[in-house]
Amino acid sequence: MADRRLRQRRRYRRLIANPPFARNNVSVPQTPTPQSEDSSSILQPISAGVVAALVGFTSSFAIVLTGLRTVGASPTEAASGLLALCLTQAVGMLWLSRRFRQPITLAWSTPGAALLASTGAVAGGWPAAIGAFFAVGFAVLVTGLWPRLGALIASIPTSLAQAMLAGVILPLCMAPVTAFAASPAAVGPIVVVWLVLQRYSRRWAAPAAFGVAALVIAVSLARGDGSIAPADMIPRIELTVPQWTWQALVGIALPLYIVTMASQNIPGTAVMKSFGYVVPWRSSMTVTALGTIVGAPAGGHAINLAAISAALAAAPSAHPDPNKRWTAAFTAGWAYLVLALASAALATLVAAAPDGTVETVAGLALLATLASSLASSLRNESDREAAVLTFLIAASGVTILGIGSAFWALVIGLAIRWALTSTRQGH
Repeated sequence: MADRRLRQRRRYRRLIANPPFARNNVSVPQTPTPQSEDSSSILQPISAGVVAALVGFTSSFAIVLTGLRTVGASPTEAASGLLALCLTQAVGMLWLSRRFRQPITLAWSTPGAALLASTGAVAGGWPAAIGAFFAVGFAVLVTGLWPRLGALIASIPTSLAQAMLAGVILPLCMAPVTAFAASPAAVGPIVVVWLVLQRYSRRWAAPAAFGVAALVIAVSLARGDGSIAPADMIPRIELTVPQWTWQALVGIALPLYIVTMASQNIPGTAVMKSFGYVVPWRSSMTVTALGTIVGAPAGGHAINLAAISAALAAAPSAHPDPNKRWTAAFTAGWAYLVLALASAALATLVAAAPDGTVETVAGLALLATLASSLASSLRNESDREAAVLTFLIAASGVTILGIGSAFWALVIGLAIRWALTSTRQGH
């Protein structure tokens, strides 16, 4: 009995040391555990969503604050507008991505904010600007419910719409030049860091430029050039009763609506389509319109489909499986809710910045938009004369009858294009 037990023990030890599948040269498949598979598939779109939110926020929030301040908002009201934009687009992203299982990302209208910065104050002041924001929201809502209006906006020649946008943002893009001439010590490091990141990682060039600007602001505050009240760092909503003036409706609402549709919503659907997604147009327009209307009393000018940052959540880098990329947009929504908590602190920091610092960051962030707008406006040879005139009128900043240059640029550009096209067809 003892010998039998000893033989069984020896056999068991041999099996452990040299199992049958090893003797037959059969390898054991290294199947990953379900836990490792789940963690890798979840972390990839989550990180993509966080990056999309950070890039979208840090690269353009200075433009938003500049635009809101230019049309009459106080620092507190501008901070409230930034907070409202973060909250409304976050809620919109969470609902759209979850409802349609698509990586639908939203953004504030950066070209629209640049338009505000070039428009300046209008008759009625800040309450009239709030009324214009309301009007934009209602116009977008009608666009989603009435396809013909969307087709009408899409029928505006791309060359003229892009020329108008290029003219609107040109003064902002010139700000780094004038600011560097006035204060090279403060502006120089911002420009240098932006140039270096343009070489190695364009995505983070604008956020890095603001990081350097924040250091410049901190040094300025440490030297006693300004002060920050702790109460101003707390995010809060400042509501304003809207007023409607025809100057604001024509000079702000109409150009803002056209720029938002032509430069954000329509390109946003094209970007999504390039990755195989068909954006639910009516639902998307309804959500962005309601978000704009709800955020308008707090100072939010407009939210829309993301165009540039949409690729960060919809591209294969977000997840190899297109059906799982919606998590990236869902994560971006939550990230914007977190960023909303920092909106007041950032707005306060911007308000305390030395002259030219924030304008430099905003101008550098818009250079890529200026380049693409100019290229698109001059691509069609038959429209070049009208596009150039549209660009010049928009860049002039003239105000006629209380209406800014963006409106007149588009109207005159369309008239010149029609006249030149009719003359050429007649010959």
